[in-house]
Amino acid sequence: MPSLKAVRRRIASVKSTQKITRAMKMVAAAKLRRAQDDIVAARPYAIALADAVAQVSLRAGLDAHPMLQRREQRRLALIIITSDRGLCGGFNATICRATLRFMQEQKERGVSDEFKLYVVGRKGREFFRRRGFELAATYPSVTAETAGSRARELGLAVADDFLNGRVDGVRLIYNEFRSAASQRVAIEPLLPVEIDATEAEETLTDFVYEPSKDEVLATMLPLYVQSRILRALLESVASEFGARMTAMESASKNAKAAITQLTLQYNRARQAAITKELMEIVGGAEALKG
Repeated sequence: MPSLKAVRRRIASVKSTQKITRAMKMVAAAKLRRAQDDIVAARPYAIALADAVAQVSLRAGLDAHPMLQRREQRRLALIIITSDRGLCGGFNATICRATLRFMQEQKERGVSDEFKLYVVGRKGREFFRRRGFELAATYPSVTAETAGSRARELGLAVADDFLNGRVDGVRLIYNEFRSAASQRVAIEPLLPVEIDATEAEETLTDFVYEPSKDEVLATMLPLYVQSRILRALLESVASEFGARMTAMESASKNAKAAITQLTLQYNRARQAAITKELMEIVGGAEALKG
């Protein structure tokens, strides 16, 4: 049985850890609220832009711009969004494993056999490099303030690859935010741009375009791609804080249970030590009488 001093030291250590996990949970909760507000604020622009792109694409024709043209998906670019930091449960591991499964399934089905990886976040970068993957580009994880510039950078990079025939399609892989306790891995097509023709035709109206439909479309499509990446980045930021808050809450509960168990162990050991001392005193007294 460990000594009383060792148990006291262990209890103090667990209490210190519990303070840290509680503080991290509170910080994550505060940041999560701001991240949710950022998602809500970005949604109207994304919806309006998607509707405008659909309207113009239907009038100009789906062959009016290379970003709309479908090809055989032999070579894919994957934008994989992870975080720089851990302590957020299975947030990063889930994304990385889902990406490996997706690539394996594509190869087994004979759909795609070549992948170009754009990885956001240190955890994803380390995961794929350890497994021998060659990465096209890596980026640090984003905040709400840097998400816009990172979306533009990524959008320009993958659009250039697609337009110049280096890849035949682009996929976004990220954690979609459902709630603080629930995130879902989303694997979404980004290029070629997919148009919901049915919904767009229901609201189809006539406009006068200057200078032309094709030129308007050429301006809007890169913005649309960047807005999709921006939304994915913001969703990932919110998911990370939600996962960290949940993980730290679980860690705090585990620390509380450990403290209860260690306190019980300490009290038992202390009582046993006191009983032993009393028995020694009584035994000594009896020996003096005899």
